[in-house]
Amino acid sequence: MIELRNISKSFGELEVLGDISLTVNKGEVVVILGPSGSGKTTLLRCLNYLEKPNSGKVKIGEFEMNYAEADKKKIHQLRKKTAMVFQHYNLFKHKTVLENVMEGLVFVHKQPKQQARIKSIEVLKKVGLEEKLDFYPSQLSGGQQQRVGIARALALNPEVILFDEPTSALDPELVGEVLEVIRTIAKEGVTMIVVTHEIGFARDVSNHVIFMEQGLIVEEGDPRLIFEAPKEERTKQFLRRMSRDLVN
Repeated sequence: MIELRNISKSFGELEVLGDISLTVNKGEVVVILGPSGSGKTTLLRCLNYLEKPNSGKVKIGEFEMNYAEADKKKIHQLRKKTAMVFQHYNLFKHKTVLENVMEGLVFVHKQPKQQARIKSIEVLKKVGLEEKLDFYPSQLSGGQQQRVGIARALALNPEVILFDEPTSALDPELVGEVLEVIRTIAKEGVTMIVVTHEIGFARDVSNHVIFMEQGLIVEEGDPRLIFEAPKEERTKQFLRRMSRDLVN
C-alpha cells in the first residue's frame, strides 16, 4: 500500500500542491485527471522526490519517509520502490533499446550485466519490441520509444509505476499501441498511478479516480461514480468539456 500524507509544494509564492493526501492499495490503478496546471505532474514528481515537497510524508509498504528529513539514503530507497514513465520518453539517445532498459538494473539495482540482459529482453518482449533490441531511439517511432520507457520501468520491478501523461507527446495514431500495453500491465496487477487526459482509457482501466484543480483534490472515488455521477460541479464541467473534445 502507498500513502501520501499532507503533501505541499510551492515554487516561490506560487502554491502548486496544497496539503494533498491519498492512499493507493496494492494492485490498484489510480488515474489522476484535471486541467493543465492543476498539480498532477508535480504530485507524481514529489512522490519519488524528483521535486522536493515543502512538507509531507510517504509510505510504501514498510518504507516510510518524512520529506522534510530526507537524506540521500532515504531518497535512494524511495526511488528503488518507484519507476516513472515520462511524457517525452527520456531515453539515452546514444544507447540501444536493450541498453536503455538495462541501465537502471545495472547501475541502480547493481545486477550483473548478464542477469540484467535476460530481464530486459523479457520485458521488451512483453511490450512487443523483441525485434528492436539493437535499435537506437532515433530509429523508433514515438510509440515505440514510449514502450521502451514502459519496459524500462517494468524491468525495475517497482512497487508502483508512475505514468506522467504517457501519450501526450504522441501522434494520435500511435496512442492506441501505448494504451494497450498499459492495459495489459494493469491486468497483471501492477500498482500504477496514471496522469492522463485519455478519458476512455481512464474509465476502462482505473480502480480509483482523482480529479485535481489548483493543487487540490476536488473529488475522488469509484470510476463509475466519478464518470457517470460526479458530485462536484467543477468535475462535471471538466468531464463535459473533455467529452466535447473527444467528439470534435
